[in-house]
Amino acid sequence: MINLTLNGLPVEVEPGTTLLEAATFLGFPIPTLCHMEGLSPYGACRLCVVEIGEGPRAKLVSSCTYRAEQGLKVRTSSARVVRARRMVIELLLASCPQSKTIQDLASAHGVRQQRFRQEHEDCIMCGRCVRMCEEQMMAKAIGFQGRGEHRRIGTPFDKRSEVCRLCGGCISVCPACQLRCTYSDPDKVICGGCANLAPPCLEKPGFDDLMCYMKPCVACEISK
Repeated sequence: MINLTLNGLPVEVEPGTTLLEAATFLGFPIPTLCHMEGLSPYGACRLCVVEIGEGPRAKLVSSCTYRAEQGLKVRTSSARVVRARRMVIELLLASCPQSKTIQDLASAHGVRQQRFRQEHEDCIMCGRCVRMCEEQMMAKAIGFQGRGEHRRIGTPFDKRSEVCRLCGGCISVCPACQLRCTYSDPDKVICGGCANLAPPCLEKPGFDDLMCYMKPCVACEISK
């Protein structure tokens, strides 16, 4: 067994366990987007970042791909982690503001503004569809093409794939395909209909970690 500290709690996990699996098993919520149960870890969206280490050497890593290590100290909701996640959500909103999945993530994590130019992309390169087609449908009908800003998803040679069964699996897992009617004005792009209050404990000086992980948070409910 591997011994590590998760949000100040000494825990033991099996070798090969990812930090996301460990936190989820112990009841510490970590948001994900490119990660999906039944598909291999990908680590593309960076929404599941956690903080490991202490002091100036502490760093952010994607919990879905980082495996537990002996003596590792992990914080899943420090102030640094929360800021990083909110920035990721803002960037995702700029790429695909019409996505219901991203809209709901923004509301749930206290993102109240979108400061970047909206692109209205039809793909956020999360890789869900590619992994679904290869790992669950056993087809490999689609895949990534190109690199950098020219990277996209398509079929080999941009021709209709002979192995595609039109099962719809790729569409069913695509967060960009789950559309919601929204404004084109950046100031109104976030619906906020199901918005939650931000944890008040993170606003206190000298307190860098969440006070609790209850849903709803007791402190948040009292502060209403």
